Amino acid sequence: MKANMGTTDRIIRFLVAAAVAILYFTGIISGTLAIILLIIAAVFILTSLVSFCPLYQMLGINSCKR
Repeated sequence: MKANMGTTDRIIRFLVAAAVAILYFTGIISGTLAIILLIIAAVFILTSLVSFCPLYQMLGINSCKR
């Protein structure tokens, strides 16, 4: 896996995932929507940690400055 996510992209994904987690644990979102958003947030965290997004690769996007 070759990195295809830049630092800014990784930070934005991490902040969105953190916001979803905060909304869930404070009870603002719940139910099926909350579960779906938590799964997406987990994917965002995982892709941020490894600097690789499979969807970016399929679409030919590269936000990494290498």
